[in-house]
Amino acid sequence: MSEVPEGFKAGFVALVGRPNVGKSTLLNALLEQKVSIVTRKPQTTRHRIQGIHQRKDAQIIYVDTPGIHDSGKTAMNRYLNDAAGSALADVDVVVMLVESGRWGEGEDLVLRRLNAVRSPVILAVNKVDRVRDKNQLLPEIERLSKRYDFAAIVPISALKADNLAALEAAILEQLPQSPPLFPQDQITDRSERFMAAELVREQLTLALGDELPYASTVEIEAFEQEGQLRRIAAIIWVERRGQRQIMIGEGGSRAKQIGTDARHEMERVFGGRVYLKLWVKVREGWSDDARILQSLGYAD
Repeated sequence: MSEVPEGFKAGFVALVGRPNVGKSTLLNALLEQKVSIVTRKPQTTRHRIQGIHQRKDAQIIYVDTPGIHDSGKTAMNRYLNDAAGSALADVDVVVMLVESGRWGEGEDLVLRRLNAVRSPVILAVNKVDRVRDKNQLLPEIERLSKRYDFAAIVPISALKADNLAALEAAILEQLPQSPPLFPQDQITDRSERFMAAELVREQLTLALGDELPYASTVEIEAFEQEGQLRRIAAIIWVERRGQRQIMIGEGGSRAKQIGTDARHEMERVFGGRVYLKLWVKVREGWSDDARILQSLGYAD
């Protein structure tokens, strides 16, 4: 490892908020590459995913988390909340993400979680690119400052990558001095095998939209690499036969398209050729069985 500059900083930064507020989009924008999948469907993120921003003066380890929500109906719901909540105990800084002009019960729920957090909390006000009258931002920031003792409030657009330098500057003010915590060429703590499952799940979410049942997941059955070629076999698990038919589509057309789109995205992310096989299978009640969830990788 090369010599660490004087004053170098390193630490963990949790990105938290209600579902679908833009945490994964923000993570990818900060890293300038894709680490976390993004769709318009709430609760797309199901795991804690670390993205490591390597700077000359710092190493910032961002922790993307599932959206905090108030539903505890299934083992999956409880897992998502536990994964998000447990991240708060292990970080140096918390970035709470909210959407400009929108504050509701979801944000109140997140704030209640943050009351037990000792780390400094920075509020990132997202989607300001949608605000036509920018003069509205200052009064909004003033109102938000009264809700919590935020270390800083920074308006941003994760989608447009606007004002992210200001957000990182606010984060760096709070990070401790430390040598790097990860190798200086590492971008994420997740393997390509994990990313392959996520990229399949991303494409089936984009393809099916509202038709997609939340009780669906992807398991990688085989992952082999031969030079720049990756041979991947994946299973899409659903809970009912009717859901399987939706996934497969007429004559297998929908599953084939999902597989093609996922393969193309893998080749872009991995930088090499991919041979992908997909199956859709039924496993009743998997989303409400803690042991099955753990066997499918839901155990951060």
